[in-house]
Amino acid sequence: MSERSVAEHLAAVTPAKRRRDAETLLAMMSRITGEEPVMWATIVAFGSYHYRYASGREGDAPAAGFAPRKAATTIYLPDGVGTYEAELARLGPHTTGVGCLYVKDLEAVDLEVLERIVTASYARVSAGTFGERARDGGGEG
Repeated sequence: MSERSVAEHLAAVTPAKRRRDAETLLAMMSRITGEEPVMWATIVAFGSYHYRYASGREGDAPAAGFAPRKAATTIYLPDGVGTYEAELARLGPHTTGVGCLYVKDLEAVDLEVLERIVTASYARVSAGTFGERARDGGGEG
């Protein structure tokens, strides 16, 4: 966790478009999760889940979250983007990583589709039965 407050972090976000998108995601994820946002390093995080690697290593990670970066806003999908292939095809302009969705402008994407994706991901990882991280095969495919 970070000592910096969410409000302080978001106030410093540039460019202005990224700050605007962060405020939209803050409201959306607060509504979806019912959780108070906290800073998890540089991630605005909502809730947490516990994961365990096949090796036995384990830890906790945000159940939902985002990070406004200069190049794009990163939206974390800990159960993997492969789970949402059909929805992502309808989202609008974006790129992906294993467990990350990168959006350059929220005004260019379908926010209803994004909300369905984040809602499903949060429900899945916070149900108490999800124990992997996206890169370990949790939700790929």
